[in-house]
Parts: sequence; structure tokens; C-alpha cells
Amino acid sequence: MAAVVDESQKWVLMVTAQTPTNIAVIKYWGKRDEKLILPVNDSISVTLDPGHLCTTTTVSVSPSFTQDRMWLNGQEISLSGGRFQSCLREIRSRGCDVHDKEKGIKINKKDWDGLHVHIASFNNFPTAAGLASSAAGFACLVFALGKLMNVKEDQSQLSAIARQGSGSACRSLYGGFVKWIMGKDDKGTDSLAVQLADEKHWDELVIIIAVVSSRQKETSSTTGMRDTVETSLLLQHRAKEVVPKRILKMEEAIRNRDFASFAQLTCTDSNQFHAVCLDTCPPIFYMNDTSHRIISLVEKWNCSEGTPQVAYTFDAGPNAVMIARDRKTATLLLQKLLYTFPPNSDADLNSFVLGDKSILKDAGINAPEDIATLPPPPEIKGQQFKGDVSYFICTRPGRGPVVLSDETHLLNPETGLPNSFE
Repeated sequence: MAAVVDESQKWVLMVTAQTPTNIAVIKYWGKRDEKLILPVNDSISVTLDPGHLCTTTTVSVSPSFTQDRMWLNGQEISLSGGRFQSCLREIRSRGCDVHDKEKGIKINKKDWDGLHVHIASFNNFPTAAGLASSAAGFACLVFALGKLMNVKEDQSQLSAIARQGSGSACRSLYGGFVKWIMGKDDKGTDSLAVQLADEKHWDELVIIIAVVSSRQKETSSTTGMRDTVETSLLLQHRAKEVVPKRILKMEEAIRNRDFASFAQLTCTDSNQFHAVCLDTCPPIFYMNDTSHRIISLVEKWNCSEGTPQVAYTFDAGPNAVMIARDRKTATLLLQKLLYTFPPNSDADLNSFVLGDKSILKDAGINAPEDIATLPPPPEIKGQQFKGDVSYFICTRPGRGPVVLSDETHLLNPETGLPNSFE
């Protein structure tokens, strides 16, 4: 049934939202239900500042649209996949009346099933390279559609819908520190995200990401998890015995801003996740030599200081996410990283260090030639690996999703088709 309109069927209604990505410090790996995306254990993540890593999504509805369509980073993609369909179905079923007096648009709750949507989404970081782009993407899709369709559910209930698109997406519905509760219900009603603390709770933390490779990974997370669940005995032990205790300790470390405990738990859990990948048949290798060198540098530095200065964690890819205890530590870390992994000779410093560039100034780096003057870190005996890191991103814990102003729409307000992504 078509929506009731005052003038014509030409109207287009749209909402644009921005959603952050997140990095798990206690990992999610393995599903107990593939279709509903129900995990075998709880997980905890830090939301990253959307100013540096985010997805922006515009969703629009019009009676003139003949089918649901989506464009990702300027390219049209199919919406036929089960995960997109689950999210669209769940949100449509919760849509409420919408009355836009200014445009003379009235949509009744029952009309949503008969209306098609156009979606345009843009990631400001590499898609499918182990930086949780699908998490930010599905979270943004669900959040934006919820606003467009006047859905009354709260963020936690919306997170249970986003989870059906990508498991980690449920954690991007909040800023700060977030826990995804695995839940017990077979239908997944209690498998959702809750905020443990907002981004202001522990704002001394600084995060540096080393993008070792922005290529798509060889083994997708979905395939990798399925193989691990089917073949790894270590995963069963991890989910049953190890993670529940770690979750409690991590919640306490976050609550008390206890960096030593936070770092120890984060590093240990990342390493166990990759051990579980190796314990899979056939084994999965997400990290590479550069990843291992970064671990070695951080471990040796932490050991020499007597207390952890930096935590590291790796998702399903070789990129390192390093969390420094404060800005001063982050500055030292960046100096060590730039010395060890300098850019190729033709690289532009501006495109080699992204995000919060003010840390570069703190580190005394104003031009590429300044890197050559840095002292060699004792941890790596002066070795250098030029070009092994594509670029660095300096960021921090950040806020959850927000609705953006009309000027930011990625779709044309008249036609509902994409603007140029140039």
C-alpha cells in the first residue's frame, strides 16, 4: 500500500548518520548460531573516534523507488544477501508513523512494507582490511533506518538488529567502552550491546593504528569463524573457561582506569585469539612478519619499563591497534614506530600519518627528513623496515552514532540517487 501524500508521489525523505568503528579488546570469534549471529562468548570493545574512522550512511525512501538499492563507496552493491535482508526486515517491522509537515509527507506504520529504500554508504578507511568496516557499516545502516522510520527501540535493542548484519556491529551503537552480551535465548533477543563507560570516562588513552595492509584478507572472518568452531578444541576451552573470567577482569580494569590490567588482558586476549586461528584446521594466518615485529617492540618496551606502557590488539588481519596509556607515551610510541617502519622515500608525511596529526608535532616530526634524526629504539637494535607499514592513524576513544545535517546527504534530495563521491 502506498504512503499517503498531500501533493504528489515525487517526494523523497532522507536521513544521514555517522557511526564509528570499534576495536575489540576481548575478542568475539565463533558463532553458536550462524543465521542470527549469536556468539560463543561475550566481548568488550573500545569505540574509535568517528572523526578518524567512521561510516557515513544516507538512507532515503520514496514511493517512486521501484526496488531497494545500495551504493557502497560509490559502487552499487547487491542487497540480496541474507544479512542485509534481515536488517531491513527487522527495522521495517518496527517502523512507526512519520509526518513531515514541511514536505507534506505522511507515512503510516503499515506503509513501510510497501515502500523501497535507497542507501548510500561511505567508509573513510579501507573496507574489509581488518579495521571493522562491516561493523561500522551495519551499525550505521540500522541506526539511520531507525531514524528514517521513526523506530522507538533504544540503542541496545537496535544493537540486536545490527548484530544480524555483522556481529561486531552491535558494539558500534555506543561510544566509549562497550560489552556485547552473548545472551542465552535461542532467538537472540538478549544478545545485545550495553555501554560500560562513555568516551570521557578514560580520555587519557591514545590509540595508534598501524595499517600494515589495506588489502582484503585471504580468509574472511565468517569463513574463519566457521572453520574454528568446527575444528578447534582450544576455542571451546577459551569460550567456556577463559573469556568469562577475562570479561569480569576487563570490566573492573575499565571501571578503575587500571591501565596495567587493561593492557595485560588486551594483549593476552589478542594473542589467544590468534592462537585459536592457528589451532583451526586448516590453520588461519591473519598476522604477518610486520605484525610480529610490532608485538616484539611493544613487549620489550613494556618489559623494560617494568609496567605496561602500551597495549596491542589485532583483529582478523595484520593491522596493529596500539593503545597508549597517555599522550606522552603515545608520542614516544610514534617515534619508535616511525624509526622502525619509516615511509618509502617518495611518501608524503601527510598521507603517512592520518587522524590526529598533532602527535607528530609533539614527536618533533614536521617533515619526512625529521624521521631520520629519531633515536633508534633499543627494543629493535636499530633495525629498520622501510615501507612495511602503509600508514598510521592516530586516534582516541570516541562517541557513538549521530544524525548529520542535511548538507551531508550522500544521495540527491530530489532523486534519491547518489551524488558524486569525488
